[in-house]
Amino acid sequence: MGHRKKHAPKRGSLAYLPRKRAKHILARIRYWPKIETDTPRLLGFVGYKAGMTHVFAVEYRKRSPNYGKEVIRPATVLETPPLLICAIRAYTKNPYGLQTLTEAWMKDPPEELERVFTIPENFNTEENLKKIEENLDNVAKLRVIAITQPKQASVSKKKPDAMEIEIGGGTIQQQLEYVKSLLGKTIPPTEVFKEGQHLDVIAVSIGKGFQGPVKRWGVRILQRKARKTKRGIATLGPWKPTHVMYSVPRAGQMGFHQRTERNKRILKIGTDGKEITPKGGFIRYGVIRGPYIILDGSVPGPEKRPIKLRYPARPPKQIAEPQQITYISLESPQGK
Repeated sequence: MGHRKKHAPKRGSLAYLPRKRAKHILARIRYWPKIETDTPRLLGFVGYKAGMTHVFAVEYRKRSPNYGKEVIRPATVLETPPLLICAIRAYTKNPYGLQTLTEAWMKDPPEELERVFTIPENFNTEENLKKIEENLDNVAKLRVIAITQPKQASVSKKKPDAMEIEIGGGTIQQQLEYVKSLLGKTIPPTEVFKEGQHLDVIAVSIGKGFQGPVKRWGVRILQRKARKTKRGIATLGPWKPTHVMYSVPRAGQMGFHQRTERNKRILKIGTDGKEITPKGGFIRYGVIRGPYIILDGSVPGPEKRPIKLRYPARPPKQIAEPQQITYISLESPQGK
């Protein structure tokens, strides 16, 4: 018997190259789905990752062998304080894509907004709203500029995270009336999502710094007697082409990449976070005091990272129904 080669392919998709650090810790949403509803609604939200727990829930998928039985599921807890709607932004469409028509800002924005933008002295809110109404036939999309309220979460920062959220559903006239009613008000997660619904999670993953090819790409560690190095790669590629190809696994940045995970299911949306905070609080996060969302499975990023939630781009075919949860673990992860 000769030596049998271990099958050790390179891990990691080349579709995600270049693997460099994300531009910003707050992820960027490049696509908003179209939804068919009679009433307009916001298509996104943002929360802060508190940590993970596990829940016992009744299996709802009819094709599962455990259908109707109680199953244990890993779950991620996000703290989702209400978003403050600061401005309405209208877009027109031209051959080059979307172009901003105008923005209508709220009258007295909070002081924390100065940490994000340079706020003008006075706001012509009525004038800008009138401009949007007059050009409503040309308006292609309406979005709101919303900011988080980290003061209401267990996140040790004062600077809010600002994001643009698209409005979906209804006619453009209904959408305008809806956003006018939201301007200057706070909106909780219950107005955007409901229990049992699927959503897409967009976040920046945990940064792991500069790593070698074994950790970064999962290549095989060379034999003990290998020359020069064991945790490197055996060859940088062929003689021709006479350069190192992009597909060769090299050392470099690992983690802190923006990633989208599709169709995460909402297990529970609540208003009092103390009911799901484990004994001693979440490690590296603390106690959840306000509204929260529990998602099935894991989410990219460490604790305290802002996590963007969006209506699903490719929703599953089955109709979302709330899952029956029988138990949420509140045991201390530190054994307190």
